[in-house]
Amino acid sequence: MKIAIIGTGNLGKSIAKGLIIDNAITTLYLSRRNLGSISEFDGYKNVFLTTDNKEVVQNSDILILAVQPAHLEKILQEITPFLTNKHVLISTVTGFGISKIEETVGKETFIIRAMPNTAIAVGKSMTCLCSNEQGKNRIKIAEAIFNRLGHSLTIPENQMQAATVVCASGVAFWMRLIRATTQAAIQLGFDAKEAQELAMFTCEGAANLLIVNGNHPEEEIDKVTTPKGCTIEGLNEMEHKGLSSSLIHGMVASFNKINNIKKEQI
Repeated sequence: MKIAIIGTGNLGKSIAKGLIIDNAITTLYLSRRNLGSISEFDGYKNVFLTTDNKEVVQNSDILILAVQPAHLEKILQEITPFLTNKHVLISTVTGFGISKIEETVGKETFIIRAMPNTAIAVGKSMTCLCSNEQGKNRIKIAEAIFNRLGHSLTIPENQMQAATVVCASGVAFWMRLIRATTQAAIQLGFDAKEAQELAMFTCEGAANLLIVNGNHPEEEIDKVTTPKGCTIEGLNEMEHKGLSSSLIHGMVASFNKINNIKKEQI
C-alpha cells in the first residue's frame, strides 16, 4: 500500500513505527514541517521524509491525517487541489467531524475517521473507525491497515467521542491500574522491576483470556475465586473502597470533558 502520514507527531510516529514493523507498506511518506523531529525514520527502505504535502499526495493512495485540530482545515485546503478519485483520507484528528472535512474536500471523497491509541506503535492498538457514505466503499482498506496494527471496530460517528475515552484515554487508565498493582506487589515484598513485570504480564494474560475465550469477565473471575478464599476477600475489599465506581465515574468525567471541549470549539 502507498501510504502517507501528514503531520508525523507522537501519534503519527506511532502509526509509522507500526506500519514499518509489520511491513504493511509499499511506500510510506512522512510529512512534517520540522524533519529533524522524524529523523529516526531516515534510511528505512521505501520510507520518505518531506515537508511538501503536494509530493505526499501525488505519491500516495492512502493519506493518514495526524495533525493538530487547529491545523487540519488549512492542510485540507492545501491538499484538495491534488486529490483524485483514488485517494482515501483517514483522519485521526479528535473532534473534527466528517461533515466538516467534507466542506473542504467534498462528499465524493473517501473519508474515514480513525481513533487509534498509542499502543499502535507495538501493534496492539484498539482502533475505532467510521466513515462518510462514500468512505463505506473503502472502510475495508482502513480495517486492513489497523487490524495489522492491533484490532479495529467500525462504529457510528456519534460514538467516536465515547470511543476516545474508552480506547485512547483508556490506555492511561489501564497504566494507572498496572502502576497500582506494581505498588502493591512492592509492598508485598517484590523489588520494583519484578513487581512491574508481574503486573504487566498478569494484565496481558487477563485480557487475552477474554479475547481468546470470548467470555464475560465474571466467568473468568469465577474460575479464580473460591469460597472464603483470598481472591474474593481482595475483590470485596476493592469494591467496598469503590474500585468499579471510581473507574466508571472517571470515564464518565472524561467523556463530559471531551464533549465540553467540542462545544467550546464550535
